[in-house]
Amino acid sequence: MNNLGFVGYEKTLISLTRNDYEPDICFFKKEKSKEFKTDQSIFPAPDFIIEILSKHTEKRDRGIKFIDYANHNIGEYWIIDPKKETVEQYILSNSKYKLIKKTDSGSIKSHEVKGLEIPVRAIFDDKENIKVLFSFKSDKTDKVKPATSNQ
Repeated sequence: MNNLGFVGYEKTLISLTRNDYEPDICFFKKEKSKEFKTDQSIFPAPDFIIEILSKHTEKRDRGIKFIDYANHNIGEYWIIDPKKETVEQYILSNSKYKLIKKTDSGSIKSHEVKGLEIPVRAIFDDKENIKVLFSFKSDKTDKVKPATSNQ
């Protein structure tokens, strides 16, 4: 937990009405996460989710998870496609996700996580990732450190 909230990854189990999920990365704002217990194993719907596609998860990430996340008011959902090296950014609008950005370059800025802006290439390129990580280390502001994966 930091001043902004709590970041969960891999085995963070979120329980929604019809299904439970373990998103690749999720973020809970401080208002929600301040009630979490250190031994907590099941969490409510987060504010922001990132899923990293694979041939085994794409149908589910774009299908039932997409619907369930919207139905539980998860404000922002990113789908990262490591094969195409793209990031899709969806924002909840009128209870449905609206694609606001699909890109393989430039940067992507979260609407739910204050200060989270990541160069897209840093998600897919190890050298760029290291540059970004070092820039966060030297930056003393309240930015969220990027979580990336090369799956």
